[in-house]
Amino acid sequence: MATSRNAVEMRGIVKRFPGVLANDRVDFDLRAGEIHALLGENGAGKSTLMSVLAGLYKPEAGSIFVGGEPVSFNSPRDAIARGLGMIHQHFTLVPSQTVTENILLGLDEPRFLMRLSAYDKRMAELGDRFGLKVSPQAKIWQLSVGEQQRVEVLKMLYRGVQVLIMDEPTAVLAPQEIDELFKTLRAMAGEGKSIVFISHKLQEVTAIADRVTVLRKGKATASGLKTSETNRAELAKLMVGREVLFHLDKKPHAFGEVVLKLEGVRAQNDKGLPALRGVSLTVRSGEIVGIAAIAGNGQSELAEVITGLRQATAGRVLVGGDDVTNHSAALAIQKGVAHVPEDRTHVGSAPNLSITDNVIMKSYRHAPLARGWSLNRLAARHRAEELKEEYTILAPSVDTSARLLSGGNLQRVILARELSAKPKLLIAMQPTRGLDVGAIEGVQRLLLTQAEAGAAILLSSEELEEIFALSDRILVMYEGEIVGELTEHDAETIGLMMTGAKRQPPGSLA
Repeated sequence: MATSRNAVEMRGIVKRFPGVLANDRVDFDLRAGEIHALLGENGAGKSTLMSVLAGLYKPEAGSIFVGGEPVSFNSPRDAIARGLGMIHQHFTLVPSQTVTENILLGLDEPRFLMRLSAYDKRMAELGDRFGLKVSPQAKIWQLSVGEQQRVEVLKMLYRGVQVLIMDEPTAVLAPQEIDELFKTLRAMAGEGKSIVFISHKLQEVTAIADRVTVLRKGKATASGLKTSETNRAELAKLMVGREVLFHLDKKPHAFGEVVLKLEGVRAQNDKGLPALRGVSLTVRSGEIVGIAAIAGNGQSELAEVITGLRQATAGRVLVGGDDVTNHSAALAIQKGVAHVPEDRTHVGSAPNLSITDNVIMKSYRHAPLARGWSLNRLAARHRAEELKEEYTILAPSVDTSARLLSGGNLQRVILARELSAKPKLLIAMQPTRGLDVGAIEGVQRLLLTQAEAGAAILLSSEELEEIFALSDRILVMYEGEIVGELTEHDAETIGLMMTGAKRQPPGSLA
């Protein structure tokens, strides 16, 4: 049983969903004043286990102890009443209300009369105490993503939580914002609060956590391992069940002619607001150009304009010297453009179709797959089986529906379709997002192989480690503009540029 009033123990937790055993007799314990990382690949059961602890799910079996006492939660409100709160990946804030109003929302007090100025002062004092600087009077829509996350933390602290669960808290933060978050978490731990840090990023876990529990396929492969007594290689093996190489062998090679050229490209987002503000760039044959940017700064619209999925309002897009501005996606494909979209499920694949149908989507009109007006099903199946073998797609057969594949295997299906066409230009958007370290290694090797074969690659990733590992040049985007170009791996400078705090002088990007 737990040895401290604020400690938590979970014993033999079992949680099932239809067709899935998400947690298989998992043990987990949390000490007072510690930061405990819960590590695992996507689908390992991390968020499910913590959702059980936070009162969102009821387990089928197992026991939970808080402060040494057995507890059973019927709702998150029950968990918060016992000092446990969870901050999810997607924030639950009301954009039109102030910071203070969001923090007070749902509380029994104040009931009838709200003296906002007095509560603003309380929130400011609480923020100062834990290094969570945010204006209490500011509306949520006026805040950066990092500031919104601070509001979520303040909500929990104001409710008196002693155990804070954070689900992938760094997914949308710039490097400096991650540093600030870590300072806050250490300050909270210093006051005796306990933090569960859910993540699949090894470098962050080893940097912030005192201990780590690793889940793989719903089971704990390590429980309460001290981070000071382990390393990234050991943790990676515990996550995926095999050795993982972290240093890719990137062979030097010469770059060829310019394949992609953008000249002053402008475009709007789905809300009709400016998303690209005069973007100019080039990518040469054999070169990987990385786009470093926080989500929502125009990189998605940039990829869509290049691949013919979004109209440009000004400027030109040239592929191989040919103007393809505002032409169809079909023309882009004809010009040798491949696209790995960030939304692999809804944009990158047809979930209800088989692996075979997904991998032939760009080639079914041509021989040997096309037979007049019909499809040569035998040839299509043979091609799919070849790609399944070549790209190590783990599935029962090529008839398996795409929706039944794991994130890593679905990404391999998309890469098999796009890369097997031997593209001249590859637009790779978040190609390893949400994948475990083993799958990441495989995808990154495929990208390096394409560059060595002469493909020009425009890579967008929110993981600076990935940008550094793969890119020959790095372009930094902020609010739809290229604000910097670097060849060295300067995380501090890039982080400042990603948040708009620094940019290269006008004319230096030309």
